[in-house]
Amino acid sequence: MDDNQDVLLALNLLLESCAEQVRVTAHPEQIVRFLEEFDPDVILLDMNYQQDAMSGREGFNWLEQIRQADPDAVVVCMTAYADVEKAVQAIRAGAVDFISKPWEKEKLLATLSTAVELRRNRLELKNLKRQLSAVGVPEGSGVSVLGESKAMHQVFEMIDKIRNTTANVLITGENGTGKDLIARLIHERSPRAGKIFASVDLGAIPESLFESELFGYEKGAFTDARRDKPGRMEAARGGTLFLDEIGNLSLTMQAKLLTAIEKQQITRLGAIRPMMIDVRLISATNAHLGQIVDKKLFRQDLLYRLNTIEIEIPPLRDRGDDLLLLTSHFLHRFARKYGSEFGGKLPREVTVKLKNWHWPGNVRELEHAVERAVLLSQGKEIKPEHFMFPSAQKVKGNSTGEFDLMKIEKEAIERAIRHTDGNISRSALLLGITRYALHRKMQKYNI
Repeated sequence: MDDNQDVLLALNLLLESCAEQVRVTAHPEQIVRFLEEFDPDVILLDMNYQQDAMSGREGFNWLEQIRQADPDAVVVCMTAYADVEKAVQAIRAGAVDFISKPWEKEKLLATLSTAVELRRNRLELKNLKRQLSAVGVPEGSGVSVLGESKAMHQVFEMIDKIRNTTANVLITGENGTGKDLIARLIHERSPRAGKIFASVDLGAIPESLFESELFGYEKGAFTDARRDKPGRMEAARGGTLFLDEIGNLSLTMQAKLLTAIEKQQITRLGAIRPMMIDVRLISATNAHLGQIVDKKLFRQDLLYRLNTIEIEIPPLRDRGDDLLLLTSHFLHRFARKYGSEFGGKLPREVTVKLKNWHWPGNVRELEHAVERAVLLSQGKEIKPEHFMFPSAQKVKGNSTGEFDLMKIEKEAIERAIRHTDGNISRSALLLGITRYALHRKMQKYNI
């Protein structure tokens, strides 16, 4: 924008051949309307107008208004009365560069080209922060997975084989084996490593909220929709979406997910037009999806879409000396966390006790057990009694509270289902749990 019509005409002729769209004006009071209607990549702002031809004070006033209207705006200032002090003042006020009139054609075009790239970088960073905010994850979160056993080497080899692809992956394994960490590792060793990694626990999403959580919604789509909200699939565009507990999806939700995957597009609740998505899916489950498919509780076509590559994570009991490797790692971590003095080698009787336990909760159980041991040791030597497990005799006799409770729970579920003639919603109501929690427990006990 400039108050000289000849300058505006010259700029328009120069820039129209190398820009998608150019707009010029001699009236700076139109700046705010231009920002709302045009959303320019770069604003070329004259600093001198008729009210104040030399000081640039009027130009600085308009620069401030531009920055207030759009903090991400990229402004290049221009004046026939250039000096170093004025250029420095413009940069401090928020301009990205300063050009003198009359301009050199090559220098002007190079300056504007650099400014356009800066604008795009700003918008990309802003979009990334919005995505991170939408999925609730910190920026720059890294991951490392420990394991030297043959079983884990096979997992790492598979991850290495697919590192140059964006194929969908299904991760299987018992609870507590670290499926979420493996998912992050796959992402960080993929072509999408620099993009977003979003995760969602499908087992925790009620069916009524499935679409709004995964696909997002527009302002006014329902009573409490006071603003637009991107869904997880939209927020993860260009990156990876981790679908944890995929086996807990109802058939209705499976159909909606399958449609989104096949069409590679989603529609926010309340929106008219669909949007294209480019998302790599990594799914995880502790259930045997093949068995669930046989029972008509999981769609075969959806499984085909999800398990282009399947990776099974071994349980801790099958990982040999990884047990001691992980124990040492957790010991040092919690020693630092709680200011413990422990930092030495574990006594043999402790390692024997650890190896003799079958670790039904896998790595997660080990982590909690080590943390508890560090706390009980009060910063001194770690002893066998600091690791509290049911005795082998009790486990064999199936008389521990854990095993009895599991038996009682399974029987209660079976009785409730019989009492309601197989009505899952009524059974869940009788048991005092949600329908989705009941589905998970039925899969757990193979009911």
